[in-house]
Amino acid sequence: MKTHIENLKKRIIYRSQYRGTREMDKLLFSFVSKYINEINNDQLLLLEKFLEIDDESLYKFYNGYENDLKFEDDYIMKLFKNFEFKKK
Repeated sequence: MKTHIENLKKRIIYRSQYRGTREMDKLLFSFVSKYINEINNDQLLLLEKFLEIDDESLYKFYNGYENDLKFEDDYIMKLFKNFEFKKK
């Protein structure tokens, strides 16, 4: 079971780094890095699904341009919306 969770985490990290746009790569990788070891296994599965949402929709939601993005888990959405991205 532990191997399965570690593989899931690796997939999530990889997916967060290779989105297609540099801005979303940085934003989502920072977000995932902060929370990946704090959320439970069920939430990890939801986070993997969350990363399937297209970049444009996530960008608009994060920046307040779109408030009606639908996703099955409010907890992940709130974490993302309230995440403070610090550009380096």
